[in-house]
Amino acid sequence: MKRNSPAQPPSPVPPEPAVALGDIAARDQAVLLRRVFQQTGEPVLITDRDNRIIAVNAAFAKMTGRAEEEVLGLNPRLLASGQTPIDQYALMWRALHEHGVWRGEFWNARPDGTPYPTQATLTTLRDEQGHITHHVATYMDPASERATAERLTYMAHHDSLTGLLNRHALQVQLERLLVGARRDGEVVAILLIDLDRFKDINDTLGHHVGDRLLVEMARRLTGGIRASDVAARLGGDEFLVVLPNVGDAMAVTGIASKLRRALAEIYRIGEHSLYSTPSIGISLFPADGDTAELLIRNADAAMYHAKAAGRDNFRFFAPSMNAAAMERLKIETALRQALESMSLTAAQFRLEFQPQFNLHDDRVIGLEALVRWTHPKWGPVPPVRFIPVAEETGLIQPLGDWIFWEACRQLRIFKDHGIRDIRVAVNLSAQQLREEALPSIVRGALACYELAPGELELEITESTAMLNPEATIAILRRLSEIGIVLAVDDFGTGYSSLAYLKQLPIHRLKLDRCFIRDVLEDEKGSAICSATIVLGHKLGLDLVAEGVETREQFEHMKALGCDTIQGYHYCRPLPPEKLIPFLLARQAERRG
Repeated sequence: MKRNSPAQPPSPVPPEPAVALGDIAARDQAVLLRRVFQQTGEPVLITDRDNRIIAVNAAFAKMTGRAEEEVLGLNPRLLASGQTPIDQYALMWRALHEHGVWRGEFWNARPDGTPYPTQATLTTLRDEQGHITHHVATYMDPASERATAERLTYMAHHDSLTGLLNRHALQVQLERLLVGARRDGEVVAILLIDLDRFKDINDTLGHHVGDRLLVEMARRLTGGIRASDVAARLGGDEFLVVLPNVGDAMAVTGIASKLRRALAEIYRIGEHSLYSTPSIGISLFPADGDTAELLIRNADAAMYHAKAAGRDNFRFFAPSMNAAAMERLKIETALRQALESMSLTAAQFRLEFQPQFNLHDDRVIGLEALVRWTHPKWGPVPPVRFIPVAEETGLIQPLGDWIFWEACRQLRIFKDHGIRDIRVAVNLSAQQLREEALPSIVRGALACYELAPGELELEITESTAMLNPEATIAILRRLSEIGIVLAVDDFGTGYSSLAYLKQLPIHRLKLDRCFIRDVLEDEKGSAICSATIVLGHKLGLDLVAEGVETREQFEHMKALGCDTIQGYHYCRPLPPEKLIPFLLARQAERRG
């Protein structure tokens, strides 16, 4: 290139390799280098020492609109648009002379005269004697670089799945809103939203379905708030909404109610119709906290209070909720530790069994296995405290596996003591039910403890069965073919679908205790019990009434035609050492 030539500099091409190419022949090297030159994605131009173009690649032709045959032998000044200052060319030549490389931006023009900016890197090539042989230029479109930078900035501040703000960006935005709220004396509301039983959907149908559900939830969320509000995904199935200048708690109640209704509507994801309701925790600035961190933490505590109150609702923060949140964390930590150590597990967990009595002959026909946890420091921990935590954290999977195998082991012990014609019922979690290998695992347990298939009953809840009915039916049919007795627990409390109920290969329906408790005083509850019993019998199913605690309840359920009773009226859950003599005594009485 001539130093006084105002030619538009070409963009850099890759320099010759600094390392040898091994044993590749010189001709092969030339072919390889030519291929690299032509196929690289960056536009490249090469000139000789007299500043004549001797080579350009395909990317150069695409960027400039000039084919190789149009520019060979010409000066790169043909690219210039006239908008690049002359001084810039002088700086370019000085840098090339002193350092052998220059980087900067030019305004070039396409054949029709349209100007466009481009960034260039120019490199001087010299021979062994130090004489200039070539100049190489590589180009880059500043617009694409800016677009890349903008994309990276967006990705750093937004959730990659839903497009909502991520946790970091939310924190920054919330702090900024709080500054304005302090100055203007405004109220800011924080709504932390968690999808109920989302883990069951994820575990049962797979993460691809769960991800699509989250995307749809984000769409509904943004569609239900004001333009001035802020929505973010904190991670997993947790979302957060910030409502600046919201007025008062009554206004927040209206917005929370609207969001709850929108998020609770059925989700149609591909071939699946999914139900997932929201639990919403609410904290208010400045009443419930003065910092973003404290407000989010208090909204989280309120959210867990909403879950404890039955899910599918919202709760405002109260200081007492912090204590409840800490209690839950303690339980989760202790539960995890107990399940991680088999020796500790054996010491802390045990099973009790509650007998089931046949109403027609007053015979014990079954035992429901119930887990009990005795913590080394706290003592007995009620199931109502640790089972929900196990379900929410996924710890129900290892706990459920332990219960299943321990129940089979105990049944073998009962049989060895001479107890006959009895069946043990074990509850299955949603995670266990999604295991395709479940029938094989059941076969293995039966073989291990030499049990007959009809001596084992597996119970699933109605809501678990409805999560993915097609897959559930397939698994249950395989279990039924083995000869396992199958039951639907807590019937009447979930999303009932009689169309699916008739397809489930089940043998028993268990009426939930909430219907039994008030069956004498509540005419509607009694009518539901009666209708369910008739329905079950029409389908060829046995009906089990749970939670029968009084003689009056027993007589009423018997009059309605129920087949089996389970509850304190007959017998409380018993540990194996007390259950064995109880059952043997019952057998002796019947023989006598």
